[in-house]
Amino acid sequence: MFKFFIQSHRKGILTFSGTYVNKIIFDPNGPDSIYCIRKFENGDYKNGTIVTKHPLTVYKFIKGKKSWGLWVQQWSEGIVDWTFTLEETENLFKENNIEIPEPLWKDFLNVIEQKKLKRNKQYLESLKNIY
Repeated sequence: MFKFFIQSHRKGILTFSGTYVNKIIFDPNGPDSIYCIRKFENGDYKNGTIVTKHPLTVYKFIKGKKSWGLWVQQWSEGIVDWTFTLEETENLFKENNIEIPEPLWKDFLNVIEQKKLKRNKQYLESLKNIY
């Protein structure tokens, strides 16, 4: 998944997350990006500064990961509302030679299904009120 988030950020797909990324400071003697990302995933950097010898890599990963969460919600709403299709979203990544990891793709499909169920339930309730 590391590669997916980095590539997606580099290609300009997952660059907006709607949140501020913690301060990341370069230190040539600091830990590498993988170590910092693991600590980030564990919640060790909540409201703290990240010191690493690979600040751009850490930044791109964090921004890509946070962007994925935001865009999954936006894309799924658009798909459920018939604004665009699942294939258009999938092609966005295929055109840039980026493979979406299976767990992320399954989660995306589950979010779409949950939103469709909610939409259909609301529609049925509105029909009951009419008749």
